[in-house]
Amino acid sequence: MKTIGFLGAAHIHSPGFIKRVNERGDQFNAKAVWDSQSARAEIAAEQLACAAVSNYNEILNDSEIDAIIICSETSLHLELVEATAAAGKDVFVEKPLGMGAHDAYAMQRAIDKAGVNFQTGHFMRSMPVYRQLKAWIEAGTLGAITRVRHSNVHQGAIAGIFDSGRGPYLNWLWMTDPALSGCGGFGDLGAHSLDILMWLMGDVQSVTAQVDRLLGKYDCDEYGEGMLRFANGAIGTLAAGWVDVLRPQSILISGTEGVAYVDEGALYVQSDNLPGTEGGEWTDLPDALPHAFDLFLDALNGEDVPLISAKEAADRSAVMEAFYQAAATNSWVQPKTA
Repeated sequence: MKTIGFLGAAHIHSPGFIKRVNERGDQFNAKAVWDSQSARAEIAAEQLACAAVSNYNEILNDSEIDAIIICSETSLHLELVEATAAAGKDVFVEKPLGMGAHDAYAMQRAIDKAGVNFQTGHFMRSMPVYRQLKAWIEAGTLGAITRVRHSNVHQGAIAGIFDSGRGPYLNWLWMTDPALSGCGGFGDLGAHSLDILMWLMGDVQSVTAQVDRLLGKYDCDEYGEGMLRFANGAIGTLAAGWVDVLRPQSILISGTEGVAYVDEGALYVQSDNLPGTEGGEWTDLPDALPHAFDLFLDALNGEDVPLISAKEAADRSAVMEAFYQAAATNSWVQPKTA
């Protein structure tokens, strides 16, 4: 059995991760929780049936603890990740890895130097439709890709999901404070879109974006749209935010020999390289992989599973930072590199 410690339970996905650990109680034991807010640590500790500690070094110095789950405010990631890597413990860090390029690449260096297992919360790669799209792109089924679009939106700001009294952890308002989160609605949900786009299309050469506020409830952007120029020449767009009531079409990929898109979770395709396809639904999909968090737990158990590298996570933080710089300057920006 592997023993886990939590450094932070601030992220809105923390309850879900705690539930997943508890569901695998025959394989994993949570020993202790630390959080920047003691009340939040107590709530998480109660759910995990473990101790809440006031000093995170108690967790890092505990030789019985094999791995660390970091769900703190993004602004604390650098401190916590570097300390965890120095302690030689495997680490899951909720997305985004960093506030921007500088801290994200510093974390990557610490993780790679320590040689510990790393994972972050980009879960969309495990979904069958995206696994199929990646297979088609790599096989050249759609020809040379010219355009790709991705959208990841919900009505979180409209519904007030971050506000006081929502959820078991008092509130998630820190996620609306860029000093703590590094972004607003565009960066929060756009992180998943960006991961999929870069996973499918590779490195990003330059970006531009516009972000804005509609409701004015929070001191951050609530939605936005970005454009990307990939190193391979393809052009991409990314839409993300907290003020949309529906997300009918999540991705569209256009190539010189075909087009594919996902609408309401179903995959549609037309390509001469796939005889019989005329834009109809494609149902012969690969199996889903476990959620990104479960893949990390599987890796702790010694299973050979696909994890997201620290370099990939850092690259995405750098590109997202460039999006926000582009929006602030109304220009195109080249993302920083390691």
